[in-house]
Amino acid sequence: MVGIKGVENPKSECTDIKCPFHGELKVRGRTFEGTVKSDKMTNTVTVEWERMILVPKYNRYIKRRSKVKAHNPECIKAKTGDRVLIVECRPLSRTKKFTVVKVVSQK
Repeated sequence: MVGIKGVENPKSECTDIKCPFHGELKVRGRTFEGTVKSDKMTNTVTVEWERMILVPKYNRYIKRRSKVKAHNPECIKAKTGDRVLIVECRPLSRTKKFTVVKVVSQK
């Protein structure tokens, strides 16, 4: 178990050392839910989600998007269009600082 509420161990096994379930990766910090925009990289997905930002001058909200790269373990196998839960971890590469822990809904 990763130690995150509502996350169960995946049914399939993997040999990925950077997997939070079957490897040595420890997760910590923030959790986000977003949509996979790209899965063309090896063991990496691009996840995007929208957030609302208050503009104090006009007392209105505007939409902003956040886009990050996350590690996609072999046991999860998230595809483009899937809704996923990602968790912060130690830096895995220059741009990857998150890992996918659960596929919430599939496309």
